[in-house]
Amino acid sequence: MLISGALVILLGIAAVALPVPYVVESPGPTFNTLGSDNGKPVISVSGHESFPAKGNLDLTTVYISGGPNGPVNLVEAFQAWLDGSKAVYPEELIYPKGITKEESEQESAMAMTSSQENAVAAAMKELGISFGQKLQVAGLSSGSASEGKLKEGDTFSSINGKAVTSLAVIQGELAATAGAPAAVVVDRQGKAVTVSITPNKGENGRWLLGVALQYKFTFPFQVKISLEDVGGPSAGMMFALGIMDTVTPGDLTGGKHIAGTGTISPDGVVGPIGGIAQKMHGAKDEGASLFLAPAANCEDVVGHIPDGLQVVKVETLDDAETAVKRLAAGQDTSGLPACTKN
Repeated sequence: MLISGALVILLGIAAVALPVPYVVESPGPTFNTLGSDNGKPVISVSGHESFPAKGNLDLTTVYISGGPNGPVNLVEAFQAWLDGSKAVYPEELIYPKGITKEESEQESAMAMTSSQENAVAAAMKELGISFGQKLQVAGLSSGSASEGKLKEGDTFSSINGKAVTSLAVIQGELAATAGAPAAVVVDRQGKAVTVSITPNKGENGRWLLGVALQYKFTFPFQVKISLEDVGGPSAGMMFALGIMDTVTPGDLTGGKHIAGTGTISPDGVVGPIGGIAQKMHGAKDEGASLFLAPAANCEDVVGHIPDGLQVVKVETLDDAETAVKRLAAGQDTSGLPACTKN
């Protein structure tokens, strides 16, 4: 009986210590885009006048345990499930199967770099500052409509005679011609190349050329963002607001403490992110009174807002700027858009 009892105890200990295929998301630290990190300004500008800014425009983060970051055991997963500030998900919902920690970190770093460039573009566009913008082929999927016609590194010049200034131009022209062959002109190593591409219809009903595209910008001055150990695309909107405050006189925040999250496109559209419930808790813990949340994340916002934190839903950078300015001016913010139950 003693031996059997000991075995049961050992098996029980082993069961709770064994890794489980779950990922735990917890509130991470916040970083003031108007402040500094490890002794360096988060946002610094050269080639254009900059202005010191008071207040906080905090980007928010999430700690992720499990997956390529190391195993989570049964006890840790159960404790997180009981904690309202944390979330537990099946590993396959967060990470592709077989991805390594190095691959995950590389993807996260690339997404951060892209979000910073998009943030600079969005901020300059919002402020009316001109800059150069081109679309370049970053890759082609096997069997795509553009295979054998476009090459990685090609820069779009026009489609059906219309100058390509953004992705919206390509999407709009493909939709307007409803699958008809498109005359595409690209710059290939300094030479104009014209090809005819018949788009394929995607699962979402959109007509596609089957290429991965990336923006290439030419900015009139340099914006440097220095932030260590933070990756992913979700800080884009807060970077854009921080850049706007840095290159314009006065304080956009009016000295108030504001936090938020959301991806940003070069034309200022705010996109959804993961871990928003944890980010709201992190923002509240650090003293924020107002939180800017992507409208596309409203379903995850409702029911998870910490007491004392006002959450404003935003669809564009202009929406976010409007909310910040209203709080800064001491105006009533209760009428700002909020996430509600459907």
